[in-house]
Amino acid sequence: MDKNDMILISVDDHIIEPPDMFRNHLSEKYAADAPKLIHTDDGADMWKFRDIVVPNVALNAVAGRPKQEYGLEPEGLDEIRPGCYDVHERIKDMNAGGILGSMNFPSFPGFAARLFATDDPEFSLALVRAYNDWHIDEWCGAYPGRFIPMALPVIWDAEACAAEVRRCADKGVHSLTFTENPAALGYPSFHDPFWNPLWKALVDTDTVCSVHIGSSGRLSVPAVDSPPDVMITLQPMNIVQAAADLLWSQPIKDYPDLKIALSEGGTGWIPYFLERADRTYEMHSAWTMQNFGGKLPSEIFRDHFLTCFISDPIGVRLRNEIGIDNISWEADYPHSDSMWPDAPEALHDVLEREQVPDDETDKMTHLNAMRWYSFDPFTHVPRELATVGSLRAAAADHDVSIQARSHKVTSAQEKLAQYQNQIKAATAHTAS
Repeated sequence: MDKNDMILISVDDHIIEPPDMFRNHLSEKYAADAPKLIHTDDGADMWKFRDIVVPNVALNAVAGRPKQEYGLEPEGLDEIRPGCYDVHERIKDMNAGGILGSMNFPSFPGFAARLFATDDPEFSLALVRAYNDWHIDEWCGAYPGRFIPMALPVIWDAEACAAEVRRCADKGVHSLTFTENPAALGYPSFHDPFWNPLWKALVDTDTVCSVHIGSSGRLSVPAVDSPPDVMITLQPMNIVQAAADLLWSQPIKDYPDLKIALSEGGTGWIPYFLERADRTYEMHSAWTMQNFGGKLPSEIFRDHFLTCFISDPIGVRLRNEIGIDNISWEADYPHSDSMWPDAPEALHDVLEREQVPDDETDKMTHLNAMRWYSFDPFTHVPRELATVGSLRAAAADHDVSIQARSHKVTSAQEKLAQYQNQIKAATAHTAS
């Protein structure tokens, strides 16, 4: 397939929320207490909510910056591409990157909206609903057919979460962002019947539980003084743990139509994971009392799980051992793993090298995403205008040049020190 003929839908990108997002969606009763973006004297932007300060408004939103500026920065909205927080600029960036559709995970509330869990359940619910309405009506609604809408969960109340899933499904949403490990956040585990109302709501509304790496707040870091390369290398490991925890869980058996996405987890690890799961079943199910009704764990995995990749040559090579219907592409804009705006070139090189036929390319680049998330962009965008080539032609004058945007020059040693301080703080928080 020619690169310009590909149709790309990304199942994992990110929003940096704009400062006015609550303006139209939170009642006057709660408006004064809503999270607010504050600008500090040293030029940083931070979200403040009651006594909590989210110190980095644009963590790792480095698209369009030189690699020397990668790190835990940026700290201010003026240091990032406007496409991170402005939907009109996002569409221009998507067009320039040849990307038709995008599903956008949240940033400052956390992937599971734990930030909104307060001592006032009504206020907490109002915050989740306000965020969801902003995301659905303003962000996704601004450009129909270009975004797969996603809802935040009511993580502290399974019944309320189920109700919010149903409310959002009535507005066309079929994706719920969720934590990879609720137990790590102080909530019941996936094995607790506490979550049964949620599983039922997800199945009833054909909504995918989209489990993002890092959403439990736990870090795969052996030691506080491990180099940052260790943490970056191990980032997908949390999703491997989540996959195992969910694969062997009771909800998988009780809800045959439950759909789970392992977001930003990559794919190269999956063939070995499935071999290990089948071997575990063969050797130990007699005493662990696991029963999949005559199926192997690997078959159950393909019934329930969607995986995603950025380029992942090994995963593409082993695509049929993973399950060609269980793989979708992601861009990860605006984070540092993203290849924007050259993702089509990087992806096409891998597909060509691995001799992927056109029908399998189509599944991985857009058809699987459309099917899993009940998303049909072609009701709004004609197919002939949805290709990489057509979208880029529509953005021919859009500036995608690499630009230094940082307010200050930070040495590599300073960045390493900042990283280690944050790791120490996160480790101390997790331990407590």
